Amino acid sequence: MIFSKILIPVDDSKHSDNAVKYSIALAEVSGASLILLHCHRPVPTGLGEPNFQKAIDNATRESYAILEKKTALLKGKNISYEEKILGGSTAKSIKSVAETEHCDLIIMGSKGKSDLEGLVVGSVTHKVLHTVDCPVLVIK
Repeated sequence: MIFSKILIPVDDSKHSDNAVKYSIALAEVSGASLILLHCHRPVPTGLGEPNFQKAIDNATRESYAILEKKTALLKGKNISYEEKILGGSTAKSIKSVAETEHCDLIIMGSKGKSDLEGLVVGSVTHKVLHTVDCPVLVIK
């Protein structure tokens, strides 16, 4: 199967680094473009101004810092990519971007929790695996 667009949800973990590295290798052989997505926690609207705007600014700054670390892995590679930042439910955001962007594949890192632990803890990977329509490759 040839992939044309791969979604990589990223955070600030080594598992996420592994997913990006694997995605790069797959994109190099398939010619796929990459979408690096970072989802930050929703900012409560009841904070009022200027606190709400400060919280948004902090979340955005942290998100760009995480994406900058991941895109550094793409330096010197001839791979087309874009970056996206969304706030809210991570699993829902991943599903939404995958559908909207018509992604062929999602590659994401996981800590390797069991099914039971994933259900109890609310693992994002577990939720994504059970809600999206495209294939999901989980990298440890």
